[in-house]
Amino acid sequence: MKIISKRVFEGKNIYSHKKCLRVDLDLEGYCETPSKDIPNFNFNLTRILPELYKHRCGIDEEHGFVKRLNEGTYLAHICEHCIIAIQNMLDIEVAYGKAREVKGDHYYIIVQYEYEQTALRIVDLVVDLINSLISQKSINFDERILIIKDMLKYEIDGPSTRAIIDAAKEMGLPVIKYSNSGIYQIGYGKAARVIEATIGNNTSCVAADISCDKLLTKKLLKYQCIPVADGYKVNNIIELIKYSKELGYPLVLKPQYGNKGKGVILNIKSEKQLIEAFNKIKKNYKDVILEEFIKGKDYRVLVVKDKVIAVALRIPPYIIGNGEDTILNLIKKLNADNNRGDDHEKPLTKVKIDEEVMACISREDLSLESVLEKDRKIYLRENANISTGGVAIDCTDTISQENKELCVRVAKTIGLDICGIDLCTGDIMEPLESQGVVMEVNTAPGIRMHCYPYEGNARNVGKEIVNMLYNNNPINIPLVSVTGTNGKTTTTRMISYIYSLIGYKVGMTSTDGIFLGEKCLHSGDDTGVQSAKTVLMNKDVDIAVLETARGGIVKKGLAYDLADVGVITNITEDHLGLDGINTLEELAFVKSIVAEEVKENGYAVINADDPWSLKVLPRIKSKIVFFSCDKENPYIKNAFLKDNMAVYIDEDRLMAFNNGRHYNICSVSDIGISMNGILKYNIANAMAATAALISQGVDYCIIAKGLKEFKNNEKLNKGRFNEYDINGVKVILDYGHNLEGYRVVLESLKTMEYNKLIGVIGIPGDRSDDVAERIGEIAGENLDYVFIKEDKDRRGREKGDICNRISKGVIKKVKDNKKSKIVLDEVEALKEALDMALSGDIVIVFYEKFKPLVDYINNVKERELVEKELNSIEEGLINLN
Repeated sequence: MKIISKRVFEGKNIYSHKKCLRVDLDLEGYCETPSKDIPNFNFNLTRILPELYKHRCGIDEEHGFVKRLNEGTYLAHICEHCIIAIQNMLDIEVAYGKAREVKGDHYYIIVQYEYEQTALRIVDLVVDLINSLISQKSINFDERILIIKDMLKYEIDGPSTRAIIDAAKEMGLPVIKYSNSGIYQIGYGKAARVIEATIGNNTSCVAADISCDKLLTKKLLKYQCIPVADGYKVNNIIELIKYSKELGYPLVLKPQYGNKGKGVILNIKSEKQLIEAFNKIKKNYKDVILEEFIKGKDYRVLVVKDKVIAVALRIPPYIIGNGEDTILNLIKKLNADNNRGDDHEKPLTKVKIDEEVMACISREDLSLESVLEKDRKIYLRENANISTGGVAIDCTDTISQENKELCVRVAKTIGLDICGIDLCTGDIMEPLESQGVVMEVNTAPGIRMHCYPYEGNARNVGKEIVNMLYNNNPINIPLVSVTGTNGKTTTTRMISYIYSLIGYKVGMTSTDGIFLGEKCLHSGDDTGVQSAKTVLMNKDVDIAVLETARGGIVKKGLAYDLADVGVITNITEDHLGLDGINTLEELAFVKSIVAEEVKENGYAVINADDPWSLKVLPRIKSKIVFFSCDKENPYIKNAFLKDNMAVYIDEDRLMAFNNGRHYNICSVSDIGISMNGILKYNIANAMAATAALISQGVDYCIIAKGLKEFKNNEKLNKGRFNEYDINGVKVILDYGHNLEGYRVVLESLKTMEYNKLIGVIGIPGDRSDDVAERIGEIAGENLDYVFIKEDKDRRGREKGDICNRISKGVIKKVKDNKKSKIVLDEVEALKEALDMALSGDIVIVFYEKFKPLVDYINNVKERELVEKELNSIEEGLINLN
């Protein structure tokens, strides 16, 4: 088999609510070959991947997948299970997967993942493994697993980060990971907070720098009468001996700038040991502190925003003899605990056998080969840092009030909103001043000891940190997502405009670009994941209004977690045959995700007049606001009965039903984009926008004001039925590009006054031949003359091909090829249409590129103005004569 393509879905998507990969495979002739017919395949696969025995598969039996293997299953299915199995081997908890045929040897598989780069590398390994088993050639499987493990170390979230992220999600806050870093954004827009491990976006950089300098920290604490271990910075042996005599033994040497207990040498009892230790530490650290050794227990106190959240007693790693195993084997057994990882990826860290461990063993007159007698306990390190193998016992409930207050003073002195304070004292229940000292203050303290203590109660410190980030009011900005076949851009713009009337800074994505308020951040078709993230990650955004198009959903899924409002304007025929979406039923399934992924207390806005929009109702879990042009629509009447929100037309009034009352929003003819009620489809768009806004509690007067002011012009609704006058000829530019778009625009034009209706038409090249011909038929039925133009982006078609298809449809209806002409260039087609048009005619252009057409129109109008001025001057001269 070979990989055709890989696609990563970071958020909810049409395949799963979880993160997943889509991998397209070419089975290269093996699509109908079951595993049992490939020599030695099943035996070798399960030997290499025994994890597969745990898979129950679709038959939901113990060893279900292996049973399927032995009966004979197919390669795409096997590939899916192997990708999941290897992730499980690496302690990545994923389970979802499926395999589906596209055609013949072309299959795609969907597999859940947690870490993107790791998962992609596993996909490559699995394909190579399956190919090697088919060809009966070995690959370096174990070596490649080790490489993937190393990659995972850099990609995996540590327990501290995970605790905060999980807490945020439990509180209903969305999370965005900043690329492949360990930095996360919680919430969107103005509500966004950023964390890196336990550093928050308000953590002071100056305070962090102070805490990293152990000598400066000690001095500042001493100024505030907080007990610390006496000590000095030492630069040479002379200073070392001098200060050692002043302090007295035992002593400690440590780096002035260090963390995680690295470089610290404890309990130095003689001058000889001191000089040896100093020479050793100076090899790795330029700045060294000598301080008195304080005997006592090692406690870590976590302070979050002037409050003690958790306390842990830290104990150095130790082993207890059984009278049989060597010390080396006892350490191996200790490290075999599944809770211990190589670094910070698990609750505990493995004990690495290094100089310090060897020194601790040697001090007991033992070696790694010694058999430790039964029940004898030896410590493997002097320090109790969790990062070097230590364990923690929760003491949150036993710390004295005096010590709590002192730790808050420490945090305030340094200026940290989140900090870990190391105390050395005999008993945390007794005031520190009488028997202990503050040893260190830590920025970005690890919290796994509090979340996963070796003994005692786990503390939900992640939740406390998230609450601190939000001042105990964790909220997110409102998010409105709009999809549909037609009208989604207009509806998106209208919702954004009305929100802006309240004074909100709206972040908006649309087919026209990304906008922050009135400022365009980027021009283009920006309706996908990356564009949405631009808005969601912008800290100025009060409200996000996102146009969410089919293409973005299919290719990347959703950019957001859950919306407050999900709007479906309508579902009609468009883009069929693309991206595996071939029917209206499949298109409805794709678009349904916008209404489905809405908060439990949010709203889905559904067009009650559109049959395909109504088919998504079984998938919706939130409340629903229906809109309809007919007050007697059964869904509207049912909303009245059940006291649910609804928006509808009653005679010439746009009405809203809410809280048991009917509200008159405005006259239909007053809706700016309806052009006195002529554009029926824009009345529907106005209802969709109104439904979204009333669900969010926007004042009816503001909605009415916005509906009246929002018009089809370049500033507010660019490219949507924009009207220009040239010498009495009405030129209309519209982005209609599918069957329904053409139908509703042309139907509206037929209700207007005109002499002749001339069209400049075209569609994207990726539409089917049938659609091209049918659009030609619609144009032929409704237009007096048709200019057929071609998009610059032909999307794979030969030059002129799509135009010929459209022309075929036009001729089928008008029976006269003298009423249509192919002019490939869009601007040239408009020029010829204007040359033909007379005052009182309408020229409708279904455009691809808006700006070149507007530039041409403006140039024509400027020439028209100049001609008028020249004529006026000429008439004035004649009158003078």
